Parts: sequence; C-alpha cells; structure tokens
Amino acid sequence: MTCRDPSPTRLMEDNHINTQSHSCYTDRPAHPGIFPTRESGKSAHQPGGPSVDFPVSVVLPAGGTGERTGLQTPKQFCSFLGRPLISYTIQAFERVSWIQSIVVVVAKENMDLMTDIVQRFQHKKVRAVPGGSTRHRSICNGVRALADGEEERPKVVIIHDAVRPFVDEDLLYKIAMAAKEQGAAGAIRPLVSTVIATTSEGYLDHSLERAKYRASEMPQGFTYDVIYQAYQKVTYKRDLAAAESIIKETLSRSACVVTGGSEQAVTLADALQKAVGALNVELDVIPDLMGENAGYLLKEWNFIQVSVNRSCLSEVEAVLTDLESGNRALLHPLVVIWVHLSSSDELSVSGRGVEPAGIMDLASAAKLQNILLYGIQLGQTKDTDRWERSVLRVAEITSALIRERSPALVGQLLQA
Repeated sequence: MTCRDPSPTRLMEDNHINTQSHSCYTDRPAHPGIFPTRESGKSAHQPGGPSVDFPVSVVLPAGGTGERTGLQTPKQFCSFLGRPLISYTIQAFERVSWIQSIVVVVAKENMDLMTDIVQRFQHKKVRAVPGGSTRHRSICNGVRALADGEEERPKVVIIHDAVRPFVDEDLLYKIAMAAKEQGAAGAIRPLVSTVIATTSEGYLDHSLERAKYRASEMPQGFTYDVIYQAYQKVTYKRDLAAAESIIKETLSRSACVVTGGSEQAVTLADALQKAVGALNVELDVIPDLMGENAGYLLKEWNFIQVSVNRSCLSEVEAVLTDLESGNRALLHPLVVIWVHLSSSDELSVSGRGVEPAGIMDLASAAKLQNILLYGIQLGQTKDTDRWERSVLRVAEITSALIRERSPALVGQLLQA
C-alpha cells in the first residue's frame, strides 16, 4: 500500500531500530529492562520531554497465528518474564503521555484472551477489536475502530508491529510530527543484506547499489484522513484490477492473421493457428483486409501480419493505415503484431533481418491512435524440430503480447 496523498511520505532514518526475533533480546535497547517495574498504564514521560498538541492513536495488528514461526502459541501471546509479549508493546505506548488510545487488532478466536490480558495487566488506554482475514484487512479494521470510540478522533495514527515492544519515544514524536505535516511518515534503516535482481530463468542479473536504497520499518504514521482513504482506495483499486483482468481476458480470446497470400506465410499461419489453440486463443487466417474481410477491422482487437523475406515494413504499415482509416472508437488498445519470417541469407548478412528503428518509429505513431505495435522475427529453416520449436515460441510470445498488452514492449523486435 502506498500513501502519497496529499504529499510525499517523510522518511526518517533510525539506526536503533531492531528487527530481530524474540529469541535474541540481549542486544536490545535498555527500555524493556524497566517495563516490569513500572505500573501498567502509567506514563514515563517527563514534563520536559517532547510532546504534541494534537490527538495521536496507535493501531497494533496482532492477528498472527504463529504459522511462520512454527509456534503453537502466536508469538504476541508468548510469555516473557511472566508477561505476554503483546503486553510489553502496549506498555511501551502507554508510557507516552500524548498517545490517547491504542487499538489492538487480534483474530476473532483470541478476543477473549486479549481482553483478559488488558484486564490482568491493567492497561488503561487499550481496546481490542477483531481482525480480518489478512493483515491489510486487520489494520483497516483498527483504523475504522478509531472513529467509533468515545475519545476524539485522532489527527495522526501510528501503526506498529504488536511483537516489537522496543520503540523509542523520540522516534514516535518525530514520526507523529512529520505525519501531521506531510500526511505520512515512516522509519527507515540502511540495507545490510545484498539485494539482487534475477532473470526470468532464475539466474543472477544484477545486484542493487545498497547506498541508494533503504529498508522500510515500523512504526509508520499517517494522518487519519490519509490512512482511512488509502484503505478505501486499495479496495477500489482491487475492484479495478479485477475488471481490468476480465477485460484483458475478453480481448485476448481471438486474433486475425493476415498472410498477404504468400504460401510460406499461409504455412506459418496454419502452424500458429494450431499452436495458439492450445493457449486458448482462436485465430482466423485471411489473405488481406479487403472486401468481406474488411469486417475484421471493426470487430477484432488483435491482428497478426505475417511477412516473408522482406525487411521492409510496408505490409504492417498497410494494416495500421486500414485500422486508422476505419475511425473506430477505441475504448481499449488494439494489438498489431508483425511476424517477420526471414530467410537464412537475410539473417547471415546483417545478423538480423530488420532494423529495429523502423518498427519503433511506426509503433510510436501507432500508439497515439491507441494501437500497440510489436514485432517478432524468426528465421526459416529446413530442420523440422527447430522449425516446430520456433513456431511454438512465436505462439507463446504472440499469446503473451495479446494477453498482457504491455506498453513497455511496444516497438520492440523480439527474436523467436
């Protein structure tokens, strides 16, 4: 989830943030050592310390089930020195005088347990609410609960992990102030581990320059309006994503292959027709877009122009011209794929049959008309096995281009 409205998120680097698990506490900051000796609900805030003049509340998502850690008891309810871990986290925020309320979000089956913890350890600023099926939904429930309480609706909401009780009041103050000013703020730390990018085959591609990146950490702060609207938008975006997926599926069910009447092009088109059929795409093979075939210009969303032994783009230019002259109202982009079947002589002279700049220029102009132009090149061969592999590769690329309609690949000449 990103919260960039109404202004950019303020990031503050804090080298004291610790992200280790509960099994290694010896190198933690000193704050937890005094937790058990302080009465729950009492503030440790000193009059001379930092304070805020606006209401601040905290949401602690604690709906984990312990599956990731392999524990029978969820980590937040594990006992340390006679007190559940979640109680230490609550106490860390209760000691900050300017935090008005704390909402702990737990799984429905743990509501009674959480209520018992609140009563047994006399937490005063806390109430528990049931979570959702995901962390996202749980936090959303916690944010909504802040508007239903008796206390004043907060100006700033701080979200923190329920199993991390070691949080510094000065950092909370900085996040609260920055969130009020910027709309959203969060803690970051330098990257320690090497972060790599991989190829689609799973091999190392490159590693990121760690100095340019930071790891995002809890706590994070938001104005109430920003975080509330962010969760509303995420739900709306999910609806849009679902609708987009349905539209893409509908548009990618069929395509029209134009051969120009060439025997070799027809042979390739027939082979593609069989190959993409297994990929749930139906192909109609036609010689041109004239006469009765002109109807495809008004009803089809995907066109494949097969050209043989030519490095020029005249045939695909003709298809683009026909589509543009049809004055079709395009609510969604059309896809045109130029498949160039090159002879071995053509490839041996230059290493490739077509200059990429040519198709890129055409694609740039076509994109202005809401037409996405891609190119695929394969070489002719008398080796049957190699030819079948090439045809299958073209079918896979074609199917993916039609399905994804990726703007990033527009104008690219892909090799099959």
